[in-house]
Amino acid sequence: MSPPDSRPKARLALLASGRGSHVANIVAACASGRLNAEVAVVISNRLTSGALQEAKQRNIPVSYIASASSNATPEREKAADEQLATLLKSYQTDWVITAGYLKKIGPVTLASFENRILNIHPSLLPAFGGPGMYGLHVHRAVLAAGETRTGATVHFVNKDYDQGAIIEQVNLEIPQGLKSPEALAAKVLPAEHKLLLQVLQRMVANHD
Repeated sequence: MSPPDSRPKARLALLASGRGSHVANIVAACASGRLNAEVAVVISNRLTSGALQEAKQRNIPVSYIASASSNATPEREKAADEQLATLLKSYQTDWVITAGYLKKIGPVTLASFENRILNIHPSLLPAFGGPGMYGLHVHRAVLAAGETRTGATVHFVNKDYDQGAIIEQVNLEIPQGLKSPEALAAKVLPAEHKLLLQVLQRMVANHD
């Protein structure tokens, strides 16, 4: 039996806009000791997101950062970016994970956490990535293209949607007869959970 990991736990910030399944998965892994980390804060751009509710139920600090409107000024976008970077620093964040976070990460945050921001995407990037490609939109596009395989990708976040360096992927067969994006999402999600946790375990193990 291996001894328990005596190193300080890595501090994670989870950014999510949706129901919070990744938040629940990572929190459970931390609590069970499968991941030598702690969730320092959960941040969302939606006050009603399930991610915030998941965190609140577990007494994890939460924060809300409003989405910039489509006609937001550069000044407002910069202010929101600086707000996020400052917030992440205040929680002494080691790793930032975006999981269904529907808000682009700005240059101040990217520079402050270079090679420390990871994203999970529900396709085999570079296919079916980019602006507007999230959630069921991705799965709908995969099916419309007649693909026989799909998967999930964990990658570093950079200034362009879904174009950061790929860290790891999982490749899945699409069952014959599967027609709905909802059904495809249900098949891919458990693989997303497993893949993201595997990558985080490796990153945390190599954490300074």
